[in-house]
Amino acid sequence: MKISRNTTAKTAILEIFGQSKTALSHAEIQKQTEGLCDRVTIYRILDRLVNDDIIHKISNQDGTVKYAKCNHTHQRVHIHNHAHFSCENCHEITCLENVKPSYIMPHNYKVKEINFTLSGLCPNCINSNPNI
Repeated sequence: MKISRNTTAKTAILEIFGQSKTALSHAEIQKQTEGLCDRVTIYRILDRLVNDDIIHKISNQDGTVKYAKCNHTHQRVHIHNHAHFSCENCHEITCLENVKPSYIMPHNYKVKEINFTLSGLCPNCINSNPNI
């Protein structure tokens, strides 16, 4: 196993995730790093953080990939088995830790990861414009 270095860029990206309550796209992360590193370095850091189970990927309805910090205790094998909410108005994606998706699989399948996304309007959009 390769040991991950704590670079200035990695530390900055981890701080960005620590402060964000929603999932972030690569472009949003790059904007917040304010030129600290190039886009390829950000992709490499994101891939490493996904592999290290620090963040997870979420595919939006339109195919956009966003990343969110994992909120779990480190276990030997972790499945991201929580739901996500995608707001159709502001396009923010939020992890819903208390909403557990359920499914019934045939006996000859083994689930390794769940990507369960609900879409609609988030509380911020509903409160700012109740006529939506």
